[in-house]
Parts: sequence; structure tokens; C-alpha cells
Amino acid sequence: MSEGITNIAKIPELRRRILFTILMLAVYRIGVFVPTPGISADVVKKIISQGTVFEIFNLFSGGALSQFSVFALGIMPYISASIILQLLTVSVPAIERLSKEGDSGRKKITRYTRYGTVVLSLIQGFGIGYGLKEQGAMLPGVPVWQFYVTTMITLAAGTAFLMWLGEMITERGIGNGISLIIFAGIVTRIPVGFRDAWAMKDQFAGFFGFLVLVAFIGLLIGIIIFMERSSRQLPVQYAKRIVGRKVYGGQSSFLPLKVNTAGVIPPIFASSIIMFPATIAQFVQNGPMQAISQALATGWIHTVLYGGLIIFFAYFYTAVTFNPVDVSDNLRKFGGFIPGIRPGKNTSDYIDRVLTRVTLGGALYVTFVCIVPELLIRKFGIPSSLAYTFGGTSLMIVVGVAMDTLAQIESHLLTRHYEGFLGAKAGGRFRGRRG
Repeated sequence: MSEGITNIAKIPELRRRILFTILMLAVYRIGVFVPTPGISADVVKKIISQGTVFEIFNLFSGGALSQFSVFALGIMPYISASIILQLLTVSVPAIERLSKEGDSGRKKITRYTRYGTVVLSLIQGFGIGYGLKEQGAMLPGVPVWQFYVTTMITLAAGTAFLMWLGEMITERGIGNGISLIIFAGIVTRIPVGFRDAWAMKDQFAGFFGFLVLVAFIGLLIGIIIFMERSSRQLPVQYAKRIVGRKVYGGQSSFLPLKVNTAGVIPPIFASSIIMFPATIAQFVQNGPMQAISQALATGWIHTVLYGGLIIFFAYFYTAVTFNPVDVSDNLRKFGGFIPGIRPGKNTSDYIDRVLTRVTLGGALYVTFVCIVPELLIRKFGIPSSLAYTFGGTSLMIVVGVAMDTLAQIESHLLTRHYEGFLGAKAGGRFRGRRG
């Protein structure tokens, strides 16, 4: 590992990419503390500290929401717009044809994603501005219409800047820029989480309880790494072809089916749907909506519904992104087949049957990781801010992005004939989630 880190400094291009990435992430962290005009930051912090539905969004934004800075919405509108475009690619024939037009089609879809990001940012900016005004977070003396317009434009501009920042990191830096922005926002909360855990160690069996918490976090990280790299490999045999005097094919390969094909998309979708009534209830202080919100936001009803939605969206998103019929057709075009399975429909049915079973294991794993924070809160009395920092979706994102980024750095090292992080004596190379 130490030799791999030393080799990074020997490659000028890789060194420049890493320094550029660090610089852009530093710009992002500076922007977290640039306040949005017309808002009382102390009131916003008080609202979020009460355990509202905004707490998880504050975690993903790296504390920008509690500061109500220009980056308060974070990069989540861009992710939502990207997911919507991916779903439309499957359901709308015109967008599906556009996605198959090569580089020009991808550029158009990217442009539509940017437009959708701005629209979603304006809508969310108005909703959050209205909610904070009702909660008394607006500074006195500010005209209401001016406050709404300023908040919408400021938050939309901040999200657009983060979108540009992420694309620049992807193009000129190392790793996926959008993922690294979310990664940086979550990682900055981890030292604060350990500090809070140490300050509250007397509530959890003292120093021994603190060590148990650290060991539990390490175990959870190990489970995530193992499951994110796990896949079911279907054997594929390619038939021999004779072209002139040369023989092509006759090779054996594998078709990997990832255990967690959907990644962190299912918990994001599930959280958005199940928290919508609770979000509305934050602004409606009376009526039956409050009772519905209380039932959906806490208790076993919330846990069961949340887990069910995660499993549903795991299958749904896997079906959207992975088409067994296309895979079967591509295998047949290149002369490949699965031993014992006839090409064509039988192959696609077999792949679909195996993928269904594999996805069940991935869905149950994601469900378990995502409900860990709720178990920590209810059974052990751990504060919600601490539980969500060291469990659930946030930990999945941190571990997954770290694995992918390290895998990209190692690929640069191996391309230039340097040993990677594992080294030659380790007998392999570091693989990310897509390795």
C-alpha cells in the first residue's frame, strides 16, 4: 500500500488529476459556508436538530442544509434528474432512440439532465423556502416575494455550480465527480460523529461501549465491501470460427451478474416516497396529516414499509438497467453461449431466472444496511445524527465511492507499469464495485 502511494508521485498526469480533484473539493467545502440571504441560520439548525426529515438531506449535503448555504440542496437534484431520464429512456421510445445514437445522443440526454436539474432545484428551493418561512426562519423585514425569488435562484445556482464542479472532476480529475461530492459531504461529518460518540460514551457502557461501536462500524464496512464486489459469474463459451487460415474464438469467459446491481438507488427512491407525507406534515401543523406522518416516520410500520420499498426498487431498477434479452442477443452475435443452455429465448430466460435470485440477496443486503440506523436509534438510544452518519445509505456511498476511486488510481499505475496498492506479492489488483 505504501509503495503504491509513493508511485503516485512518479506519474505527473495522475498527480495533476489528484491535485485538481482535491482543489475542486476544497472549493465545494468553502461554498458550504456561504450563507443564503434572508435566512436565520440559528433557526435552521434548531429545526434540523429536532430530528426532522431534513436530517438525512443535511448529511448528504455535508452540513450545507443546516448552514442553509448556497449549496443547501447539494447535488441531489442532479441525481434525481438523472434517475428520471434513465426511467424515461426505458418508457419513452423517442428518448430510447436518442440513447442509441452514440455520442451525439448522450450529449443531448446530458443537456436534458441539466435542464431537469435546474427545474427540480427551483421547485425544491421554493418548497424549502416556504417551509422555513412557516417555521419562522425568515429574517424580519424581508419581503416575502423577494425571499422566495432569492432563495429559488440562489439554491438553483448553487446546485448548477456543483453539477459543473462534478463534471469538471470527472473530466480532469480522478473518479466520478458527482459521487465524490457526495462522498466529501458525508466524510466531513465522520470526525464530528466520532467526537459526539466519544462525548456520549458514558451513556453506552463507557470506553468499552465506544470500542464496541467502532468494531460494529468496521464489521459493517467489511460486509459492504464484500457484497459490493460479489457477483454470480455465468460461464460463457465462444464457438470456434475459421476465417481464411485463421481460427477465432474457442475461448471460455464469464458473464458477471452483480449481487447489488441497483447500488444506492433503491434506498434513495424509497426514502423520497416514504418521507413525502412527513415532509408535508412539517408545514401542516394540524389535521390528520400529522397522524399519518407520525406513523410513516417512526415505528415498525415505517421500517416494514421502508424495507419493502427498497426490495421493490431493487428489482425495478435492475430490470430497467439490465435487459437479459439484449445480453442473449449480443452473446449469439459474437458466437457465445452458456453451456447446457440453447441460444436465444432459453438463454435470456435462464439469465433472467438467475438474476432474479441474485437480486433478492442484494435487495436483502441493502435493506439490512439501511435499517441499521433505525435499529441503533430504537434499541440502543443512539442519537439519529450519529446513527445516520455511521450506518445506512451514507456508509454505502462512502465505501463504494472510495473503492471505485482507488480502482481508477490503480488502473493508472498499472497502465504505466507501476505496482498498484496491493503490489505484486499480494497476488492481485484492487477491484472496485465494477471491477
